[in-house]
Amino acid sequence: MLTVDLSGKKALVMGVTNQRSLGFAIAAKLKEAGAEVALSYQAERLRPEAEKLAEALGGALLFRADVTQDEELDALFAGVKEAFGGLDYLVHAIAFAPREAMEGRYIDTRRQDWLLALEVSAYSLVAAAQRAEPLLREGGGIVTLTYYASEKVVPKYNVMAIAKAALEASVRYLAYELGPKGVRVNAISAGPVRTVAARSIPGFTKMYDRVAQTAPLRRNVTQEEVGNLGLFLLSPLASGITGEVVYVDAGYHIMGMELEG
Repeated sequence: MLTVDLSGKKALVMGVTNQRSLGFAIAAKLKEAGAEVALSYQAERLRPEAEKLAEALGGALLFRADVTQDEELDALFAGVKEAFGGLDYLVHAIAFAPREAMEGRYIDTRRQDWLLALEVSAYSLVAAAQRAEPLLREGGGIVTLTYYASEKVVPKYNVMAIAKAALEASVRYLAYELGPKGVRVNAISAGPVRTVAARSIPGFTKMYDRVAQTAPLRRNVTQEEVGNLGLFLLSPLASGITGEVVYVDAGYHIMGMELEG
């Protein structure tokens, strides 16, 4: 069996909220491969759960950072530099849109909700990459999480779909600019997984069941499968891959229509 050895590597995983989150799945795989992991969480109210996650990872470093606040991002990466000296991997697992912006029609999206969704879900990757750039070592990588609604209409995903489209475009531009340094940037487009965040999406259960019925593998993907892809994309095994949106969705995205029989 092929194994990945990331001993001595340093990773920052941003946006892990609980053990069912996709960011935690990637963090756990990085830890299993030997990397030293740091986690960031958004607000003090989330600290107790973040501490549990850090303990589950064998004592990961913890930092608080609200990505809408420049000074908190500055402090986060200053802390990472002090603790690690440099950085090999950055995992961006951050997204948010107000629920009311996803319940109605996209055309009725309010300006402040649109701006907030784009700031938290897409610009935060750019803001993190800005600060990570001086720390990232050659051969390092950045991975973020996206979703198929960035390119096809998924009812009720609304403004979050627009944010994911901006996120994917950012991946390509960051890959171009960080490439000469030997740093790769990719996005994982995962099928629906029963995370706490996903279940807040209106109609998620119906979406989840439909994907399992339609996907070529006739099932949904697991949290572990997403973690495995994150590990692969960050590791030297993916040394020639950058600027890509890589799907792990049991093949759902290849389907144009489903016929009975």
